[in-house]
Amino acid sequence: MSKLDELIQELCPNGVEYKTLGEIASDIYRGSGIKRDQVAEEGTPCVRYGEIYTTYGVWFDKCVSHTDIDTITNPKYFDHGDILFAITGESVEDIAKSCAYVGHERCLAGGDIVVLKHKQNPKYLSYALATTEAKQQKSKGKVKSKVVHSSVPAIKEITVPVPPLEVQCEIVRILDNFTELTAELTAELTARQKQYTYYRDKLLSFDNEVIFKPLREVANFRNGKGHEKSIVADGKYIVVNSKFISTNGMVQKYSATQLEPLYVDDILMVMSDLPNGRALAKCFLVDEDDKYTLNQRICALSVKDKTEFSTKFLYYYLNRNPQFLRFDNGVDQTNLRKDDILNIKVPILSLSVQERLAYVLDNFDAICSDLKIGLPAEIEARQKQYEFYRDALLTYAATGKTILTDRQTDRQTDRQTDRQTDELNGLILLCQYVFGAVVVELGFIGKVSMCKRIMKAETSADGEVPFFKIGTFGKEPDAYISREKFEEYKAAYSYPNKGDILISAAGTIGRTVVFDGEDAYYQDSNIVWIANDESIVLNRYLYYCYQLQPWNVSTGGTIARLYNDNISKAKISVPSIEEQKRMISILDRFDVLCNDISSGLPAEIEARQKQYEYYRDKLLSFKAVD
Repeated sequence: MSKLDELIQELCPNGVEYKTLGEIASDIYRGSGIKRDQVAEEGTPCVRYGEIYTTYGVWFDKCVSHTDIDTITNPKYFDHGDILFAITGESVEDIAKSCAYVGHERCLAGGDIVVLKHKQNPKYLSYALATTEAKQQKSKGKVKSKVVHSSVPAIKEITVPVPPLEVQCEIVRILDNFTELTAELTAELTARQKQYTYYRDKLLSFDNEVIFKPLREVANFRNGKGHEKSIVADGKYIVVNSKFISTNGMVQKYSATQLEPLYVDDILMVMSDLPNGRALAKCFLVDEDDKYTLNQRICALSVKDKTEFSTKFLYYYLNRNPQFLRFDNGVDQTNLRKDDILNIKVPILSLSVQERLAYVLDNFDAICSDLKIGLPAEIEARQKQYEFYRDALLTYAATGKTILTDRQTDRQTDRQTDRQTDELNGLILLCQYVFGAVVVELGFIGKVSMCKRIMKAETSADGEVPFFKIGTFGKEPDAYISREKFEEYKAAYSYPNKGDILISAAGTIGRTVVFDGEDAYYQDSNIVWIANDESIVLNRYLYYCYQLQPWNVSTGGTIARLYNDNISKAKISVPSIEEQKRMISILDRFDVLCNDISSGLPAEIEARQKQYEYYRDKLLSFKAVD
């Protein structure tokens, strides 16, 4: 039995009483109105609309000057342990926020804050008010002038379980542990995003030699329209507003009518945000025609001439650009005007340079934004190093020299002798000594090989030896062949050796799997490999070379595919075996560092978050007193 179970058995064996906040409050009141011109950098800390950020505790970045305190009519304060509520917001989610103030300095409450004084454990109340049931009670506000409001009487009616203080403290201890573990991982991901922003800004900073022009010469501008009356639960069009963009499309409202249509490659930008907000000038790139409709205070920008300017590059350049953020004074809501946007300066670079920059930033963005690739702070740097070394090491060529001897033809006709092999290998070693590496065609390394064709009638849904088709390559098999057929074909026809790199020649072209030596058979022509004896090129080195997709894909037929000739004529740079081993060692280490942690961290965060929510709701669900 846990300590919590023991406490409940001892202190409240018959259940826990549920009380309204009005019943447990020693006092509850709304804060005082604080005018914009009374806000200063130094003075008495204050909390105004939108500044409740955490489960317990607030961030103080505003004060009321000491000289202005006396000008506030009936100032209202809050102290350590008080519960704060937001009662005004743009949505019910905003007014559902509440937290326990855990600082020790007396602070001034703004007019959109309600203060609850009590004799309970403040952190416990914060956790209790964060449950789904409590949020639903808190969010029963009404809309007025496009803003959602609540009130002191409504807050007084919120009901929460109130166990003895000893039970409250034990619940807080448990939930604090979950919160701390999740916060550590979240902080690492936040740091990673800051690193991305740093490198992005570095890439998008240009010297004085670059020509700049106003945005109006590069892009067209248009505004959205109000959709409030047309918002429905199952509308056809997604309404793009500031929250949609600031959360990368995760907050969605729907409209039955498309008041302002959007098209692929439209760049959308938030034109209004609260002081020090995170959505101002945040951009979103439209990826599908006739799917979205544009709301007011969001603008759409479209490149005038795509032969001169890259949409993706412009998207990255405009997103949260400092030229826009300078309009935020930290006090008033920022409203960017059309001219503010169209007058900013954009660099005029060659299209190829723009596209290369966009390509690099695409990779950064994937690493930093995709939660499936959740990386802690230092992994972004490791990932960049890994990509740099992989591409730099594997594309190095010895002054353009290429050995074109048709080694594959010799192998196909079995005319190559041991002496010829020694001569060709000696030539490679000599070139490696002189040039450091030698460029060869893959056909020189070995014959492009494949398994014997298997007819559909020879397969079954369950059998003895897995048969991999292009759709199951690298996954779980859904077809099998008999042991007898496998042994017959393996002995008579081409079959990979353990360590050979299998390549998909159709479907996801160029996908690779390292053959593990386990009995299996593969679909002919769609799954191939180079019969490499590793005397010149190590298979693991080939594996990394293949990631660079060195071949040309044939697209003239019904479907794109990779023919044997495409593979044979692909060129790679081959250093000495010793150098290959050194490079493989480096790339393997980066691969482990990046991929192992990349796959583990977001799963860890998600698991901890689910654990936390499960235990929070479990701990805060009590049997009511009969």
